[in-house]
Amino acid sequence: MCEKHDPLAAIIAAALPQVADPLLGPARQAEPPAKPQVIKPIINNVMQVLAREPEAQASRRRRLWELGHACHCPLVGVGFPLGVLRKLVDKVTNGKVVADDYEVHVGAVTECASRNRLSEALQKELERRYAAVLLRFRHAKTTEQVADMWRNAVNAGDVAGAFWAGLTHPRCTAELEEQMCRDLHMVQHQAGACVRADISKFNAALEENKRLTHDLARAQQRATALMAEKAADADKYAAQMMQLRAQVVGKDSMVDSLKVELEQLRESIPGLESRAKLAERLTQMEERERAMRQQIADLRVELARAQETPAPMPEEAPPVVEHVMKMPLSLRERAVLCVGGRNGNVASYRELIEREGAQFSHHDGGLEDSANRLEASLAAADLVICQTGCISHSAYWRVKDYCKRNGKRCVFIDNPSISSLARGLEQAGAD
Repeated sequence: MCEKHDPLAAIIAAALPQVADPLLGPARQAEPPAKPQVIKPIINNVMQVLAREPEAQASRRRRLWELGHACHCPLVGVGFPLGVLRKLVDKVTNGKVVADDYEVHVGAVTECASRNRLSEALQKELERRYAAVLLRFRHAKTTEQVADMWRNAVNAGDVAGAFWAGLTHPRCTAELEEQMCRDLHMVQHQAGACVRADISKFNAALEENKRLTHDLARAQQRATALMAEKAADADKYAAQMMQLRAQVVGKDSMVDSLKVELEQLRESIPGLESRAKLAERLTQMEERERAMRQQIADLRVELARAQETPAPMPEEAPPVVEHVMKMPLSLRERAVLCVGGRNGNVASYRELIEREGAQFSHHDGGLEDSANRLEASLAAADLVICQTGCISHSAYWRVKDYCKRNGKRCVFIDNPSISSLARGLEQAGAD
Protein backbone atom coordinates (compact mmCIF):
# COMPACT_ATOMS: atom_id res chain seq x y z
CA MET A 1 0.00 0.00 0.00
CA CYS A 2 1.28 3.43 -0.98
CA GLU A 3 4.64 1.96 -2.07
CA LYS A 4 5.23 4.10 -5.15
CA HIS A 5 7.40 7.18 -5.17
CA ASP A 6 5.64 10.46 -4.47
CA PRO A 7 7.06 13.91 -5.30
CA LEU A 8 5.61 15.44 -2.10
CA ALA A 9 7.67 13.01 -0.05
CA ALA A 10 10.81 14.10 -1.90
CA ILE A 11 9.98 17.75 -1.27
CA ILE A 12 9.41 17.13 2.45
CA ALA A 13 12.57 15.02 2.69
CA ALA A 14 14.63 17.72 0.97
CA ALA A 15 13.16 20.48 3.19
CA LEU A 16 13.61 18.63 6.49
CA PRO A 17 16.95 17.54 7.96
CA GLN A 18 17.15 13.86 8.70
CA VAL A 19 17.60 12.86 12.33
CA ALA A 20 20.77 10.87 12.92
CA ASP A 21 20.08 7.18 12.98
CA PRO A 22 21.74 5.56 15.99
CA LEU A 23 22.06 2.32 14.03
CA LEU A 24 24.40 3.89 11.43
CA GLY A 25 28.06 4.10 12.13
CA PRO A 26 29.85 7.38 12.82
CA ALA A 27 31.85 7.03 9.65
CA ARG A 28 28.78 7.02 7.48
CA GLN A 29 27.24 9.91 9.34
CA ALA A 30 30.38 11.95 8.73
CA GLU A 31 30.34 11.41 4.99
CA PRO A 32 29.56 14.58 3.00
CA PRO A 33 26.14 14.64 1.36
CA ALA A 34 26.05 13.35 -2.17
CA LYS A 35 24.45 15.12 -5.05
CA PRO A 36 20.66 15.61 -4.77
CA GLN A 37 18.83 12.48 -5.67
CA VAL A 38 15.36 11.12 -5.22
CA ILE A 39 15.00 9.55 -1.81
CA LYS A 40 13.31 6.20 -2.01
CA PRO A 41 11.33 5.24 1.12
CA ILE A 42 12.94 2.52 3.14
CA ILE A 43 10.69 -0.26 4.38
CA ASN A 44 11.87 -1.14 7.84
CA ASN A 45 11.16 -4.62 9.01
CA VAL A 46 10.14 -4.90 12.62
CA MET A 47 11.91 -8.24 12.99
CA GLN A 48 15.19 -6.65 11.96
CA VAL A 49 14.76 -3.96 14.62
CA LEU A 50 13.90 -6.57 17.21
CA ALA A 51 16.98 -8.58 16.21
CA ARG A 52 19.23 -5.53 16.54
CA GLU A 53 17.83 -4.32 19.93
CA PRO A 54 16.28 -7.28 21.71
CA GLU A 55 16.73 -5.88 25.19
CA ALA A 56 15.34 -2.43 24.42
CA GLN A 57 12.35 -3.75 22.51
CA ALA A 58 11.38 -6.08 25.36
CA SER A 59 10.24 -3.18 27.55
CA ARG A 60 9.88 -0.15 25.27
CA ARG A 61 7.05 0.74 22.93
CA ARG A 62 8.04 1.10 19.30
CA ARG A 63 8.07 4.47 17.55
CA LEU A 64 6.28 5.31 14.34
CA TRP A 65 9.42 5.05 12.18
CA GLU A 66 10.25 1.68 13.76
CA LEU A 67 7.06 0.05 12.44
CA GLY A 68 6.88 -1.85 9.20
CA HIS A 69 6.19 0.33 6.19
CA ALA A 70 3.07 -1.71 5.43
CA CYS A 71 1.57 -0.37 8.69
CA HIS A 72 2.15 3.29 7.89
CA CYS A 73 -0.55 3.69 5.23
CA PRO A 74 -3.49 2.28 7.28
CA LEU A 75 -2.16 3.95 10.43
CA VAL A 76 -2.03 7.40 8.82
CA GLY A 77 -5.36 6.75 7.11
CA VAL A 78 -7.31 5.82 10.24
CA GLY A 79 -5.27 7.67 12.85
CA PHE A 80 -5.43 11.19 11.42
CA PRO A 81 -8.38 13.09 10.04
CA LEU A 82 -7.46 14.81 6.77
CA GLY A 83 -7.71 18.25 8.31
CA VAL A 84 -5.40 17.34 11.18
CA LEU A 85 -2.90 15.68 8.83
CA ARG A 86 -2.78 18.68 6.49
CA LYS A 87 -2.34 21.01 9.45
CA LEU A 88 0.63 19.02 10.73
CA VAL A 89 2.27 18.98 7.28
CA ASP A 90 1.75 22.75 6.93
CA LYS A 91 3.31 23.30 10.38
CA VAL A 92 6.37 21.17 9.61
CA THR A 93 7.01 22.67 6.16
CA ASN A 94 6.38 26.23 7.43
CA GLY A 95 3.90 26.89 4.68
CA LYS A 96 0.62 25.90 3.14
CA VAL A 97 0.76 22.68 1.11
CA VAL A 98 -1.18 23.03 -2.14
CA ALA A 99 -1.24 19.28 -2.87
CA ASP A 100 -4.52 17.40 -2.78
CA ASP A 101 -5.56 15.06 0.03
CA TYR A 102 -4.15 11.96 -1.66
CA GLU A 103 -0.73 13.53 -2.22
CA VAL A 104 -0.61 14.74 1.40
CA HIS A 105 -1.48 11.24 2.59
CA VAL A 106 1.14 9.52 0.37
CA GLY A 107 3.81 12.05 1.37
CA ALA A 108 3.10 11.55 5.08
CA VAL A 109 3.21 7.75 4.69
CA THR A 110 6.55 7.99 2.89
CA GLU A 111 8.04 10.20 5.62
CA CYS A 112 6.99 7.74 8.33
CA ALA A 113 9.67 5.34 7.12
CA SER A 114 12.43 7.39 8.80
CA ARG A 115 12.81 9.65 11.77
CA ASN A 116 12.37 13.28 10.82
CA ARG A 117 10.41 16.35 11.88
CA LEU A 118 7.18 15.17 10.25
CA SER A 119 7.37 11.61 11.62
CA GLU A 120 8.15 12.98 15.08
CA ALA A 121 5.18 15.37 14.83
CA LEU A 122 2.93 12.49 13.76
CA GLN A 123 4.29 10.35 16.62
CA LYS A 124 3.54 13.12 19.15
CA GLU A 125 0.02 13.67 17.80
CA LEU A 126 -0.76 9.93 17.93
CA GLU A 127 0.48 9.75 21.52
CA ARG A 128 -1.67 12.72 22.52
CA ARG A 129 -4.79 11.72 20.60
CA TYR A 130 -4.91 8.11 21.81
CA ALA A 131 -3.44 8.46 25.30
CA ALA A 132 -6.45 6.81 26.95
CA VAL A 133 -6.26 3.77 24.67
CA LEU A 134 -2.52 3.48 25.26
CA LEU A 135 -3.13 3.50 29.00
CA ARG A 136 -5.66 0.69 28.60
CA PHE A 137 -3.30 -1.44 26.45
CA ARG A 138 -0.51 -0.98 29.00
CA HIS A 139 -2.19 -3.59 31.21
CA ALA A 140 -1.64 -6.28 28.55
CA LYS A 141 1.36 -8.40 29.52
CA THR A 142 1.30 -11.04 26.76
CA THR A 143 0.79 -11.17 23.01
CA GLU A 144 -2.50 -13.03 23.50
CA GLN A 145 -3.84 -10.23 25.72
CA VAL A 146 -2.87 -7.64 23.12
CA ALA A 147 -4.63 -9.71 20.42
CA ASP A 148 -7.77 -10.02 22.58
CA MET A 149 -7.89 -6.30 23.18
CA TRP A 150 -7.50 -5.67 19.43
CA ARG A 151 -10.33 -8.09 18.57
CA ASN A 152 -12.58 -6.40 21.15
CA ALA A 153 -11.82 -3.02 19.57
CA VAL A 154 -12.64 -4.37 16.09
CA ASN A 155 -15.96 -5.77 17.35
CA ALA A 156 -16.73 -2.46 19.02
CA GLY A 157 -15.93 -0.51 15.82
CA ASP A 158 -13.28 1.70 17.49
CA VAL A 159 -10.05 0.67 15.74
CA ALA A 160 -8.00 3.86 15.31
CA GLY A 161 -6.57 4.11 18.82
CA ALA A 162 -6.39 0.33 19.28
CA PHE A 163 -4.43 -0.04 16.01
CA TRP A 164 -1.78 2.43 17.17
CA ALA A 165 -1.64 1.02 20.71
CA GLY A 166 -1.44 -2.58 19.47
CA LEU A 167 1.26 -1.96 16.84
CA THR A 168 3.52 -0.09 19.26
CA HIS A 169 3.02 -2.49 22.17
CA PRO A 170 6.23 -4.31 23.27
CA ARG A 171 4.45 -7.68 23.03
CA CYS A 172 3.24 -7.17 19.47
CA THR A 173 4.82 -9.84 17.23
CA ALA A 174 5.20 -9.85 13.46
CA GLU A 175 2.32 -12.29 13.12
CA LEU A 176 0.04 -10.11 15.25
CA GLU A 177 1.13 -7.03 13.30
CA GLU A 178 0.23 -8.70 10.01
CA GLN A 179 -3.09 -9.93 11.41
CA MET A 180 -3.94 -6.45 12.63
CA CYS A 181 -3.19 -4.99 9.18
CA ARG A 182 -5.40 -7.62 7.57
CA ASP A 183 -8.23 -6.97 10.01
CA LEU A 184 -7.99 -3.22 9.47
CA HIS A 185 -7.96 -3.74 5.69
CA MET A 186 -11.22 -5.68 5.87
CA VAL A 187 -12.69 -3.15 8.29
CA GLN A 188 -11.90 -0.40 5.79
CA HIS A 189 -13.61 -2.40 3.01
CA GLN A 190 -16.67 -2.92 5.19
CA ALA A 191 -16.62 0.72 6.18
CA GLY A 192 -16.49 1.68 2.50
CA ALA A 193 -19.49 -0.55 1.75
CA CYS A 194 -21.31 0.93 4.71
CA VAL A 195 -20.39 4.40 3.51
CA ARG A 196 -21.82 3.65 0.08
CA ALA A 197 -24.99 2.33 1.67
CA ASP A 198 -25.07 5.31 3.98
CA ILE A 199 -24.62 7.61 0.99
CA SER A 200 -27.69 6.08 -0.66
CA LYS A 201 -29.62 6.45 2.56
CA PHE A 202 -28.24 9.93 2.95
CA ASN A 203 -29.38 10.92 -0.53
CA ALA A 204 -32.82 9.47 0.19
CA ALA A 205 -32.82 11.35 3.48
CA LEU A 206 -31.85 14.52 1.63
CA GLU A 207 -34.81 14.10 -0.73
CA GLU A 208 -37.10 13.40 2.18
CA ASN A 209 -35.67 16.37 4.03
CA LYS A 210 -36.22 18.54 0.96
CA ARG A 211 -39.84 17.44 0.73
CA LEU A 212 -40.39 17.88 4.45
CA THR A 213 -38.73 21.29 4.30
CA HIS A 214 -41.12 22.29 1.54
CA ASP A 215 -44.08 21.00 3.55
CA LEU A 216 -42.77 22.77 6.63
CA ALA A 217 -42.44 26.03 4.72
CA ARG A 218 -46.03 25.73 3.50
CA ALA A 219 -47.21 24.87 7.01
CA GLN A 220 -45.29 27.83 8.38
CA GLN A 221 -46.87 30.10 5.78
CA ARG A 222 -50.33 28.83 6.74
CA ALA A 223 -49.49 29.21 10.41
CA THR A 224 -48.19 32.73 9.81
CA ALA A 225 -51.34 33.69 7.93
CA LEU A 226 -53.51 32.13 10.63
CA MET A 227 -51.56 33.91 13.36
CA ALA A 228 -51.89 37.19 11.49
CA GLU A 229 -55.64 36.62 11.18
CA LYS A 230 -55.95 35.74 14.85
CA ALA A 231 -53.84 38.76 15.78
CA ALA A 232 -56.13 40.99 13.72
CA ASP A 233 -59.17 39.47 15.43
CA ALA A 234 -57.55 39.94 18.81
CA ASP A 235 -56.80 43.58 18.03
CA LYS A 236 -60.37 44.11 16.88
CA TYR A 237 -61.79 42.47 20.01
CA ALA A 238 -59.38 44.46 22.17
CA ALA A 239 -60.56 47.68 20.52
CA GLN A 240 -64.19 46.68 21.06
CA MET A 241 -63.43 45.84 24.67
CA MET A 242 -61.80 49.21 25.16
CA GLN A 243 -64.87 50.90 23.68
CA LEU A 244 -67.18 48.91 25.95
CA ARG A 245 -65.04 49.72 28.96
CA ALA A 246 -65.12 53.37 28.02
CA GLN A 247 -68.92 53.20 27.70
CA VAL A 248 -69.19 51.48 31.09
CA VAL A 249 -66.95 54.10 32.65
CA GLY A 250 -69.06 56.84 31.04
CA LYS A 251 -72.28 55.26 32.31
CA ASP A 252 -70.82 54.84 35.79
CA SER A 253 -69.78 58.48 35.73
CA MET A 254 -73.27 59.46 34.58
CA VAL A 255 -74.86 57.38 37.34
CA ASP A 256 -72.62 59.02 39.92
CA SER A 257 -73.44 62.47 38.59
CA LEU A 258 -77.16 61.66 38.60
CA LYS A 259 -76.91 60.42 42.17
CA VAL A 260 -75.19 63.64 43.19
CA GLU A 261 -77.80 65.64 41.32
CA LEU A 262 -80.60 63.66 42.99
CA GLU A 263 -79.14 64.33 46.41
CA GLN A 264 -78.85 68.00 45.58
CA LEU A 265 -82.47 68.07 44.44
CA ARG A 266 -83.60 66.33 47.60
CA GLU A 267 -81.70 68.83 49.70
CA SER A 268 -83.12 71.71 47.68
CA ILE A 269 -86.76 70.57 48.15
CA PRO A 270 -87.90 71.09 51.77
CA GLY A 271 -90.23 68.46 53.23
CA LEU A 272 -89.66 65.92 50.46
CA GLU A 273 -90.16 62.93 52.73
CA SER A 274 -93.39 64.30 54.14
CA ARG A 275 -94.58 65.02 50.61
CA ALA A 276 -93.83 61.45 49.62
CA LYS A 277 -95.81 60.20 52.61
CA LEU A 278 -98.67 62.50 51.72
CA ALA A 279 -98.61 61.24 48.13
CA GLU A 280 -98.81 57.66 49.39
CA ARG A 281 -101.63 58.60 51.74
CA LEU A 282 -103.41 60.29 48.83
CA THR A 283 -103.13 57.10 46.79
CA GLN A 284 -104.63 55.09 49.63
CA MET A 285 -107.44 57.61 50.01
CA GLU A 286 -108.16 57.37 46.32
CA GLU A 287 -108.41 53.61 46.62
CA ARG A 288 -110.75 53.94 49.55
CA GLU A 289 -112.79 56.47 47.60
CA ARG A 290 -113.16 54.06 44.71
CA ALA A 291 -114.26 51.37 47.15
CA MET A 292 -116.81 53.69 48.73
CA ARG A 293 -118.15 54.65 45.31
CA GLN A 294 -118.52 50.97 44.54
CA GLN A 295 -120.33 50.44 47.84
CA ILE A 296 -122.66 53.33 47.07
CA ALA A 297 -123.42 51.82 43.70
CA ASP A 298 -124.19 48.47 45.37
CA LEU A 299 -126.42 50.15 47.92
CA ARG A 300 -128.32 51.95 45.19
CA VAL A 301 -128.85 48.64 43.41
CA GLU A 302 -130.11 47.08 46.63
CA LEU A 303 -132.35 50.10 47.26
CA ALA A 304 -133.83 49.83 43.79
CA ARG A 305 -134.55 46.16 44.36
CA ALA A 306 -136.10 46.89 47.72
CA GLN A 307 -138.38 49.52 46.21
CA GLU A 308 -139.52 47.15 43.50
CA THR A 309 -140.40 44.35 45.94
CA PRO A 310 -141.17 45.90 49.28
CA ALA A 311 -140.70 43.48 52.18
CA PRO A 312 -142.61 43.63 55.47
CA MET A 313 -140.64 45.47 58.03
CA PRO A 314 -140.08 43.71 61.35
CA GLU A 315 -141.74 45.06 64.44
CA GLU A 316 -138.46 45.78 66.19
CA ALA A 317 -135.49 46.53 64.02
CA PRO A 318 -132.06 47.06 65.47
CA PRO A 319 -131.15 50.71 65.48
CA VAL A 320 -127.68 50.34 64.02
CA VAL A 321 -127.42 47.31 61.76
CA GLU A 322 -129.15 47.27 58.43
CA HIS A 323 -130.99 43.98 59.07
CA VAL A 324 -130.89 41.05 61.39
CA MET A 325 -128.87 38.07 60.08
CA LYS A 326 -128.21 34.65 61.44
CA MET A 327 -124.53 34.02 61.94
CA PRO A 328 -123.35 30.83 60.17
CA LEU A 329 -120.41 30.46 62.59
CA SER A 330 -120.37 30.16 66.34
CA LEU A 331 -118.49 33.25 67.50
CA ARG A 332 -119.12 33.03 71.24
CA GLU A 333 -116.09 33.78 73.36
CA ARG A 334 -113.90 34.14 70.26
CA ALA A 335 -111.69 37.05 69.18
CA VAL A 336 -112.57 38.52 65.79
CA LEU A 337 -110.21 40.97 64.02
CA CYS A 338 -111.42 43.16 61.15
CA VAL A 339 -108.62 44.50 58.94
CA GLY A 340 -109.42 47.42 56.63
CA GLY A 341 -112.90 48.61 55.68
CA ARG A 342 -114.71 51.90 55.95
CA ASN A 343 -114.88 53.60 59.28
CA GLY A 344 -118.67 53.90 58.92
CA ASN A 345 -119.14 50.13 58.74
CA VAL A 346 -116.82 49.27 61.62
CA ALA A 347 -119.54 50.10 64.17
CA SER A 348 -122.05 47.80 62.41
CA TYR A 349 -119.44 44.98 62.35
CA ARG A 350 -118.69 45.53 66.03
CA GLU A 351 -122.38 45.45 67.09
CA LEU A 352 -123.05 42.35 65.01
CA ILE A 353 -120.00 40.42 66.24
CA GLU A 354 -120.32 41.42 69.91
CA ARG A 355 -124.02 40.52 69.87
CA GLU A 356 -122.91 36.94 69.16
CA GLY A 357 -120.78 36.99 72.32
CA ALA A 358 -117.40 37.53 70.58
CA GLN A 359 -114.68 40.10 71.14
CA PHE A 360 -114.26 42.51 68.22
CA SER A 361 -111.11 44.48 67.28
CA HIS A 362 -110.24 46.57 64.25
CA HIS A 363 -107.04 47.51 62.38
CA ASP A 364 -107.11 49.84 59.37
CA GLY A 365 -104.19 48.05 57.64
CA GLY A 366 -101.54 50.68 58.37
CA LEU A 367 -103.27 53.89 57.25
CA GLU A 368 -103.44 55.46 60.71
CA ASP A 369 -102.65 52.51 62.95
CA SER A 370 -99.06 51.33 63.07
CA ALA A 371 -98.25 48.55 60.62
CA ASN A 372 -96.04 46.89 63.23
CA ARG A 373 -99.11 46.24 65.41
CA LEU A 374 -100.78 44.24 62.65
CA GLU A 375 -99.05 40.96 63.39
CA ALA A 376 -99.73 41.33 67.13
CA SER A 377 -103.44 41.88 66.38
CA LEU A 378 -103.45 38.86 64.02
CA ALA A 379 -101.82 36.67 66.67
CA ALA A 380 -104.50 37.58 69.23
CA ALA A 381 -107.46 36.90 66.89
CA ASP A 382 -109.33 33.61 66.35
CA LEU A 383 -111.06 34.81 63.18
CA VAL A 384 -109.83 37.47 60.74
CA ILE A 385 -112.11 39.52 58.50
CA CYS A 386 -110.12 41.11 55.65
CA GLN A 387 -111.76 43.93 53.65
CA THR A 388 -109.96 43.35 50.35
CA GLY A 389 -111.63 46.36 48.72
CA CYS A 390 -110.55 48.79 51.44
CA ILE A 391 -107.00 47.74 52.35
CA SER A 392 -103.53 48.41 50.98
CA HIS A 393 -101.72 45.77 49.00
CA SER A 394 -98.98 45.33 51.57
CA ALA A 395 -101.47 44.84 54.41
CA TYR A 396 -103.48 42.36 52.29
CA TRP A 397 -100.44 40.20 51.57
CA ARG A 398 -99.26 40.36 55.16
CA VAL A 399 -102.67 39.18 56.42
CA LYS A 400 -102.92 36.42 53.84
CA ASP A 401 -99.36 35.18 54.44
CA TYR A 402 -99.75 35.21 58.23
CA CYS A 403 -103.07 33.32 58.19
CA LYS A 404 -101.67 30.76 55.75
CA ARG A 405 -98.53 30.17 57.81
CA ASN A 406 -100.37 29.86 61.12
CA GLY A 407 -103.50 28.08 59.89
CA LYS A 408 -105.78 30.88 61.06
CA ARG A 409 -109.29 31.18 59.59
CA CYS A 410 -109.67 34.30 57.45
CA VAL A 411 -112.79 35.65 55.71
CA PHE A 412 -112.07 37.82 52.65
CA ILE A 413 -114.83 40.35 51.80
CA ASP A 414 -114.82 42.34 48.58
CA ASN A 415 -117.71 44.65 49.56
CA PRO A 416 -117.79 46.28 53.00
CA SER A 417 -121.59 45.82 53.34
CA ILE A 418 -123.27 43.67 56.00
CA SER A 419 -124.65 41.34 53.34
CA SER A 420 -121.18 40.78 51.94
CA LEU A 421 -119.98 39.95 55.45
CA ALA A 422 -122.83 37.47 55.84
CA ARG A 423 -122.01 35.77 52.56
CA GLY A 424 -118.32 35.56 53.49
CA LEU A 425 -119.05 34.05 56.91
CA GLU A 426 -121.56 31.67 55.34
CA GLN A 427 -118.96 30.49 52.81
CA ALA A 428 -116.37 30.12 55.59
CA GLY A 429 -118.86 28.06 57.63
CA ALA A 430 -119.52 25.82 54.63
CA ASP A 431 -115.80 25.22 54.18
